[in-house]
Amino acid sequence: MKTKLTCILITTSLFFSLIGLHKINAVSTYIVKKGDTLWTISREFQIGLSEMIRANPQLKDPNIIYPGQNIKIPGITSQSSFENQVIELTNKEREKNGLPPLQADGNLSGVALYKSRDMRDAGYFSHRSPTYGTPEEMITRFHIVYSEASENIAAGQMSPAKVVRDWMDSPVHRKNILNRAYTHVGVGYVDGGTYGSYWTQLFIAK
Repeated sequence: MKTKLTCILITTSLFFSLIGLHKINAVSTYIVKKGDTLWTISREFQIGLSEMIRANPQLKDPNIIYPGQNIKIPGITSQSSFENQVIELTNKEREKNGLPPLQADGNLSGVALYKSRDMRDAGYFSHRSPTYGTPEEMITRFHIVYSEASENIAAGQMSPAKVVRDWMDSPVHRKNILNRAYTHVGVGYVDGGTYGSYWTQLFIAK
């Protein structure tokens, strides 16, 4: 299996199982049970603890929660919208160049989302994750079957249009987007961290 890696970092002046990801999509609140802590809840839903704390400003002390309390689970609705836009814009670029569209792959987007979160939360910007290893190792770890794969990453862009434009302006990233061999794509976006935003785009051929 071949893996191609490319990244873009834009500076400014100024977490597992796929089941957990599906829970995030479906649930907006959680009722605290006996023995729960904010940390155990964040682990169950594969959400960073800092995200959980930010989403629940009503908690005077995040270390103290009680059975029966309603805890907001940070959804990925806005992120999903951004991710879908990246996929749409990517396919428009392929269409301009006479290429078939890539099929959005939910499981692959889950992997891309974990990678973006990992870069933000662990404070790095690299294709090799200290948590998951190489993109190839990470994709395989999530039991996704493929014959060829590549990864684009970026940081600092604040819109789908900007990140796709930056990728298209980079010959290496452009080559990945316009690779005729690829059939599926997944995108993961998160905000926050050192650069304000982190983007991961995974391509595979099935």
